[in-house]
This record gives sequence, structure tokens and C-alpha cells, in this order.
Amino acid sequence: MTSTEQAPPPSSEGRPAPPEHIGHIIFITASAAMGGFLFGYDSSVINGAVEAIRDRYDIGSAALAQVIAIALIGCAIGAATAGRIADRIGRIHCMRIAAVLFTISAVGSALPFALWDLAFWRIIGGFAIGMASVIGPAYIAEVAPAAYRGRLGSFQQAAIVIGIAISQLVNYGILQLADGDQRGKIGGLEAWQWMLGVMVVPALLYGLLSFAIPESPRFLISVGRIDRAKEVLAEVESKDVDLDQRVAEIDRAMRSEHKSTFKDLMVPGTRFRLLPIVWVGIGLSVFQQLVGINVAFYYSATLWQSVGIDPSSSFFYSFTTSIVNIVGTVIAMVLVDRVGRKPLALVGSCGMAVALAFEAWAFSADLVDGKLPTTQGAVALVAAHVFVLFFALSWGVVVWVFLGEMFPNRIRAAALGVAASAQWIANWAITASFPSLADWNLSGTYVIYTVFAVLSIPFVLRFVKETKGKALEEMG
Repeated sequence: MTSTEQAPPPSSEGRPAPPEHIGHIIFITASAAMGGFLFGYDSSVINGAVEAIRDRYDIGSAALAQVIAIALIGCAIGAATAGRIADRIGRIHCMRIAAVLFTISAVGSALPFALWDLAFWRIIGGFAIGMASVIGPAYIAEVAPAAYRGRLGSFQQAAIVIGIAISQLVNYGILQLADGDQRGKIGGLEAWQWMLGVMVVPALLYGLLSFAIPESPRFLISVGRIDRAKEVLAEVESKDVDLDQRVAEIDRAMRSEHKSTFKDLMVPGTRFRLLPIVWVGIGLSVFQQLVGINVAFYYSATLWQSVGIDPSSSFFYSFTTSIVNIVGTVIAMVLVDRVGRKPLALVGSCGMAVALAFEAWAFSADLVDGKLPTTQGAVALVAAHVFVLFFALSWGVVVWVFLGEMFPNRIRAAALGVAASAQWIANWAITASFPSLADWNLSGTYVIYTVFAVLSIPFVLRFVKETKGKALEEMG
């Protein structure tokens, strides 16, 4: 559109027309969402290397679990510090730091000297994941026009599930090049090393894209760069927007914000009793992890090999599971504002409970020549995909929607931080415990996950309130 053209009128339905630069806005959003892609990619790429790491370093299940789960320590630290870093040096510089850490982690993980430094590089990657999990959504929310914030914000979640799927596709392709052997040599390195090292490519792309997108106008205003903030706002807002007024609105909003602290989360007059709404948020976060979803993304290849499926097929099933995850996420994005958050969560809980129960039954069968019987093997595969589908179309999305909406304004930031921390801790507990639990009793492990899926139903019915269609000011 040329400078002489007028801004497009509102649509016939009364919705605001797209900004003139909608293509540029989508590019900015997609570039920032590359952090989400790397979040998903780095979180799940280890799936293809688990058995090779066990074999190369001759370690047991407990030690292996710690190497896999230790990245979550970095995630928690990165998530806890990213906000302060971004407020101090800017959102774009924070993205560049994350891109550098992703790159360092990829190179280090691909070329480890020993098990200890592999674990160290995993922590570095986890720190980058934690930063990306915070800075991506925050930046997108700050640059997106208000009328399109929800749709553009969904880019982050879509990027995460696509990153998970691409990591499994890359792992499968590398395994084929290595003739189905995770420790097979390709160009002097073992296949699993290539799997972990390929992340250098999207990490470098993320870093390069950070030079092609503008700094957040909110940060620019906070550091007094008003003219540059107006330039950025002109890139993302409609031409009829009064830039001086928008700058004043942003500045006024920042000055009036209440910086919530942990003390605000306590019942008035007490020192150690959290508000009930905070416990509900923690419960949602914990249940999301205790159903065992990350077993599907961290250990699925190992799981299928443990019941007799060859490595090549196990990697292929990990990829198909990731595709189902994408399909379920799209379904959730379409339905969450139509049917509501609570109904989706209940449907997901019921579907997951049934699928996990079938998996538990299938894994209870005795192996025949190192394999599950045909019927149980087919049931296990179908049930695993159904479980991921129901999780993705419900708890995978609605928990984050709930956490963003359910808390009163005055405590939202602090409460969301506590709930997210609880989620990382629960994620670590499941990730670190699965190998040992599977050695103990694989069927029993899935019974435990089934119980948590069943318990999530009365939890949602009794304690979780619907937030669909309510203003944020109504919460609490």
C-alpha cells in the first residue's frame, strides 16, 4: 500500500480490518516464534539419542534419566531469569543470547568428551529453552496489534509442536543414513551425535532473524527511545492510529502496573498459606505433567525398542506421534474459544485415562521372542497415539490459556511464575523417574499415569472455573 492510500475499513462483521503491514507483522511474529521451534526441537531431539548414550557410556537407567532430565534444571533457571534480562537489555538481545546458547549446546552435545560434559551442555540448552519459553510470548504480545494478539500469540505453541515433529523427522532421516544403527558412523561421528548437532542450523537461523525484526516498543519506551518506538508502532499498527497517543497509553500502563511479589500470593494475615486460586494453578500445571506426556517425547523410541520394535520403526512411530500432536494442537486452537477451556480439559482427561489404561494393559503382556504379542503391540501403538491426541487437544493448550487468564490482575505475574515453576518440577520428576520405573514394571508405570489422568477429572470439576468470555478484570 502506498503512502497516499487510506487504511482499509472495518470488515462487514464489524471486526477491525487487518493492518496495512500484516505480512510484515506475521514475519516478525514467526521470527520470534523460532524460539518456540527451538524449544520443541531441543526438548525432544534427545529422544533419538537415549539408547546410544546408554550404550556408549555403559550407564544404568538412573544415571541415564539424570542426563536426560538435567536439561530441565536449566529450563527452570532460564525461565526464572529471562524476564529480568529482557527488561534490562531488551527482548531482541535476550533472543540473541538464547540463540547463542542453543548453538553452543548443540555443538557441545554433539562432541562430548564424557558423560559429565554432555550433561553440562544439556543444562546450557535447557537454559536457552527456558529463556525462549518466556521471551517469545512476551515479545509477540508486545508487538502484535490488539485485535490479532490471540491468533499471533498461537504462533508460539504451533512452533513448539512443529519443532517436536521436525526433530523426530530429522532423527529418523539420520538413522536411515546410519543403516538403522544409532551408533552407526556418518562422516566420522555417530548417528546420535548428528541428531544432537543438527540443531545448530535452526539456532543460527533464529540468531540471524533476530537482526531482521525490531525491538519491542514497550521496551523502547521504558528506556526513553520514544522516536524509535513510534517507528516500530508505525510498522505494526494501522495508519489511522495516533502514535503519540499509543506511546502515552503504553507509558501510562507501565507506570500504573503493580509488580506482584510472592508475598501477594499469600492469604491475608498469614505467611505461608497460598491463596486457593494459586493452588488451583499449581494443580493444573502438575496434572499436565503427571499424566506422563513427556515420556512420549523424551523416551518413545526407547519405549518401543524395549517391547521389541526395531530402531527404525520406533523412530518412525515417534515422528507419527509428533504429527498427531500437531493435529491435536490445531484442534484445540480452533475449539478453545468456541466450546470453552473446562469442557476441553474434561474431554482430554477422559480420553487420556482410557488410552493410558489400554497402554497399561498392553504392556502387561509377557514378551514373546523379545516382542509384545501382535494384539497387545497394535493396541499399545494405537493407544499411544490416541493419548497424545487427547492431550494435545486439551491439556497441552488449555492449561496455558487457564494460567494466563485465571489469576486476578494484581497477582497474575507472580502466580503464573509459581505455576510455571511447579510445571518444570513435575516435568523433571516424570522425566527422571521413567527409566527406573520402566525397569521396575512398565505396565505399572502406565497405571500410575492413568490414575493421575483419572484424578484430574474431579479436580477440574471441583476447583477449576471456566474463563471463556470473561474479562481479565473479572478473575479472582
